[in-house]
Amino acid sequence: MIEMSVEYTDAPTASAEPSTGDKMPCPYCGHLLPKDATRCDRCDWTRGATETAEGKASDAIAVIFSIIPGLGHIYKGHKLAGFLWMFGAIPVGIFVLLAAFASAGWGLGLFFFYLIAVMLHAYAVDDRVAPPKEDDGEEY
Repeated sequence: MIEMSVEYTDAPTASAEPSTGDKMPCPYCGHLLPKDATRCDRCDWTRGATETAEGKASDAIAVIFSIIPGLGHIYKGHKLAGFLWMFGAIPVGIFVLLAAFASAGWGLGLFFFYLIAVMLHAYAVDDRVAPPKEDDGEEY
């Protein structure tokens, strides 16, 4: 009878240092630092140099959402402006329909100018998305 020994090699070899409530791991090297540290003494991490994508709205996604006028603005945190662009589409739509009847359908192209204006404004407006509060993680 042949005996086999199986080892699991995909498990981490070193255990992580336990984190306490007043310390945080360095995002680059993992060294435990005080929670209010501004730089790491073992690597070149500084608090101001680290940028995350959390709390920042994407301009391209806002433009895509603006296919329905106003949704891009709401996505970027401008709720009032979003609803104004959305409800502004109603009189613009009525005007476009009247222009379409008067011009044998050519007036329908006017609505695309409104969509382009909404998309350009959603692209250019600054974000109002609030940054998330500092996550302490799970502590056992």
